[in-house]
Amino acid sequence: MKRSAAAIILLTFFIVGCGGSANNDAANSTNAGSAAPKVKKDYAELIKAIEPFFQPMGKPGKYDWLATFQESGQTFAEYLAADPKLPDTIRKTLYIQPIGNFSPEEKKAVDAAADYLQAFYQLKVKKLPSRQFPSKITKDDLRMRGYPSIRQIRTGYILDELLKPKLPKDAAALIAFTNEDLYMTDTMNFVFGQASLEDRVAVWSLNRLEKNASPMLFLTRTLKIAAHETGHMFSMRHCTKYSCVMSGTNNLNETDSRPIDACPECTAKIIYLSKADAEKRYADLAKFAKQYGMTKEEKSFKEKQSAVKKINASP
Repeated sequence: MKRSAAAIILLTFFIVGCGGSANNDAANSTNAGSAAPKVKKDYAELIKAIEPFFQPMGKPGKYDWLATFQESGQTFAEYLAADPKLPDTIRKTLYIQPIGNFSPEEKKAVDAAADYLQAFYQLKVKKLPSRQFPSKITKDDLRMRGYPSIRQIRTGYILDELLKPKLPKDAAALIAFTNEDLYMTDTMNFVFGQASLEDRVAVWSLNRLEKNASPMLFLTRTLKIAAHETGHMFSMRHCTKYSCVMSGTNNLNETDSRPIDACPECTAKIIYLSKADAEKRYADLAKFAKQYGMTKEEKSFKEKQSAVKKINASP
C-alpha cells in the first residue's frame, strides 16, 4: 500500500476541527517561550485591538477536544520562533480541486470555501475544473464499509496519485474537496481528510458535514474546516487561549460552537504569513459574509475592521 512520505496532518473519525495529530500538530498558547522573538509593535496593537471580540477558552466539556488532548497552544511569538511554513514569492496561490459528483448545495459550499479562503488568508485562490475519480480504483485504495455499506476511498491514494502529480509550481497548497467518504488505514472507520505539509496537498470530505444540517449550517461547517485545515498547512497550531476557528474540536457540536474567524493571536499569524493589511482583510470578510447572507458575521467583521482601521500590521 502506498503512503505519502510527507509530514501528515490527519482528521480522524472523531476529529472535526483538527488538522494535526494529538502529539505534534495541534496547538496555540498563552505563554511565549524564552526563545520567542519580540513581537513588533504593530502586531501587538492588532492583537490588542481585536481581543474584545473573542471569548477566552472556557473549561472543556467532558467530550470536548481539550478534555481529551493536553495542548499548551501557540502564541504569535511562538509561531514566529517555530520557523513556520509560509507562502513565498513563487508558491503563493491556493488551488481548490473538486473531485467527484456534487449536489447543488455541495457545489455552493466548495465555491464559498474558495471565496472564503481568499478573503481569510488574503492569498490568491484558483478553483480548478471539477474532475472525476478514475473508473477503476484498486482494492488497496477502495473499500466498502459500514451498514448499510458505503464506498470509501483511501486518502493516501488521492494525495499521491491524483494531487501530487498535478501540483502547480506556484501552489502554496493544492486542496481537494470531495463528497466521497474517506479512510486512511484499515484500522480506522473513516477520516474527514488528510493533508501533507511537505507535499502541499490535502483532501477534505464534505460527506459527513451535511448530516442533520441546514444549508447554512453545512456551509458554515465547510468554511470552518477549510480555514482551520489551511491554517495547519501554514504551521498554525491549535488555539487554546480563545474560542477560535483554529481551536481543536472532537465532534460536530463542538465545531458548531466555534466562530468562523481567527482569534487575535491567530489573526496576527495570518497577517504575517500573507503580508496582508488587517483592515482590508476584515473588509473582504464582511463583503463575503454579506454575499452569503451571514448577517451576524458581517456585523462582526465590520466591527473588527473599525477596530483595526488605524493599525498597519503589514510586515
